[in-house]
Amino acid sequence: MPFFKVWDDPGPDFAGLVRRLGADGSNPMPATSVDLSDATPHATTCVAIRYADGVLMAGDRRATSGNLISHRAIEKVFPADRHSGVAIAGAAGPAMEMVKLFQLQLEHYEKVEGSALSLEGKANQLSQMVRGNLPAAMQGLAVVPLFAGYDLRRGAGRLFQYDVTGGRYEESNFAATGSGSLHAGTVVKLGFQEGLTREAVIDLAISALFQAADEDSATGGPDLIRRIFPVVATISADGFVRVDDDEIEERFLGILEGLRARVASEPPRRPETSTHLSPDAAPDATGGEPS
Repeated sequence: MPFFKVWDDPGPDFAGLVRRLGADGSNPMPATSVDLSDATPHATTCVAIRYADGVLMAGDRRATSGNLISHRAIEKVFPADRHSGVAIAGAAGPAMEMVKLFQLQLEHYEKVEGSALSLEGKANQLSQMVRGNLPAAMQGLAVVPLFAGYDLRRGAGRLFQYDVTGGRYEESNFAATGSGSLHAGTVVKLGFQEGLTREAVIDLAISALFQAADEDSATGGPDLIRRIFPVVATISADGFVRVDDDEIEERFLGILEGLRARVASEPPRRPETSTHLSPDAAPDATGGEPS
């Protein structure tokens, strides 16, 4: 059903509403939709990367409402159960509600059936929830998560990304979502290798988020003053384990030192000088040298 402004309320006449929307075949009067995208906090950017022992998930900490930074320390990476996790991008409120309901459904299934749902089944369940949010997504409250986990049956990490309609797509090596996903995904694509170690994949993930924050205003970079760093978690045979902020800070400082050293080694840029010729030195009409 469409939304109407208070002063444009069609009233209790259902038949009149049907005629107004053109459902009876007549010309419809366009309803005024409500766009909540600028007034609602939105979360971005998240990445998931497969590595030797499983899969890693990471997300920045910034939430924005239009051009306003509405929250500097929001968390976007959550455990779904012991061996899987979900990262959120999109409208923060519906996304967090979706994560809580998803966690509850997985726990309920395990209690009823006596065993955990397969990783494929978990991914399908989240797909249905994203599809159920489609009406809200059409009003600007889209939720586009990432799902990843350690498949105990295969003995390997797996990751899935979604579109706003609930489409589920399994990726082989990495995935990214959110407004900074293009920049973060490019960094991961260039740095990914088979069999990355835990330390190497953490460096790659935080480098990707750092570069995304450098290009996308809705993505938050590391805040060294407030000590706010991305949420990073590994999912392996040992389960969902969040990486400590102290380790993230140490690795970020190492990355920054490397960037400073690279910038210092570059030759200084000189200001461009004007190369306009004087009227006396202008070439002749035939294209020859000045006389």
